[in-house]
Amino acid sequence: MGLTSKKVLALAVLFAVLLFVATVWFWPRLARRNWRAVSGRVAILLATQAAIFACVGLAANQAFGFYASWADLFGQETDQGVVIDNSANGGTSGPLQVVGTERIQMSNGSRPQMTGQVQKVDILGRTTHIATPAYVYLPPEYFQPQYRTRTFPAAVVLTGYPGTAHALVSKLQYPKTALDLARKGRMQPMILVMLRPTLAPPRDTECVDVPGGPQTESFLARDLTQAVQAHYRVGKGAGHWGIVGDSTGGYCALKLAIHHPETYAAGAGLSAYYKAPIDATTGDLFHGNKDLQNRADLLWSIKHLPAPDTSLLVTSSKVGEGNYKATLKLIDAVKATNKTRISSIILASGGHNFNTWRREIPPTLQWISGRLTDR
Repeated sequence: MGLTSKKVLALAVLFAVLLFVATVWFWPRLARRNWRAVSGRVAILLATQAAIFACVGLAANQAFGFYASWADLFGQETDQGVVIDNSANGGTSGPLQVVGTERIQMSNGSRPQMTGQVQKVDILGRTTHIATPAYVYLPPEYFQPQYRTRTFPAAVVLTGYPGTAHALVSKLQYPKTALDLARKGRMQPMILVMLRPTLAPPRDTECVDVPGGPQTESFLARDLTQAVQAHYRVGKGAGHWGIVGDSTGGYCALKLAIHHPETYAAGAGLSAYYKAPIDATTGDLFHGNKDLQNRADLLWSIKHLPAPDTSLLVTSSKVGEGNYKATLKLIDAVKATNKTRISSIILASGGHNFNTWRREIPPTLQWISGRLTDR
């Protein structure tokens, strides 16, 4: 049974309840003062607390999508490779392969022409050689005959760290939200490319081109968009591409828009931070390169690098978010450039969690749609 299975959570809850009952039942027998009784009390209390902790952890993981599998939890990734056919004729499987599909279930049916489709894909970076799974949402219009020659705008959607790409589909419901907004005429039909920014798991590379290591910024700035353009009807050029993410993904989205306006016309960071951290999950990202470290600081980039011709959206909450003051500083710094455009969503209260982001996703998709073109 998988980590996110409801059966696993149910069994964990049942086990915790049984341990609690056992504690109450056996406690009188363990009330003596000899070493066996004391050891028994300690063991049964620790077991009960561990079981309760496991229940809380499993429930939180199901709600917020931190880890997708047991292998993901223990840092033993298995779903990372893309098979390349290096046959004698020189053929390859291409930079993007569709490996599965999911239909978006709505009340009026589940046909792609009506509701669109989510495709699971494997993507290989031609220049960075980074391989990653992703999910691609194709709107209903993509499958309708009258739009067969039309190109569509696209937005890259990034999770936080560690995050799971499927949580963008199932928990944050990006495809369903995009479909609903397009039906109401509040955004244009768009392709969504959903993935983790954790491109060298379990390491958190913070979308940095690590010296001598994973070139994750280059993958997101160049390889990813080229792979998608080679497989789907997506327009080329910055005017056709946006990028959005939450938490770590939000930092990455803003950084990609700031550093690569030739690729992304708009970038939105939900509950983003603005400077790459250095900790046990990241390792040494910069190898003593001060210029690279400064460049990974978005406030420094805005103040010291040429102002990019792009649009940014930042979100925070006056109560519940730790990035509120930093967000106001970034807004002021961007406004001072008189070239880069910035918008914001500031909630009265909201935490660093899925519930808050679900409130921000509809206006974010509407905002990013308004800054992209399908021409």
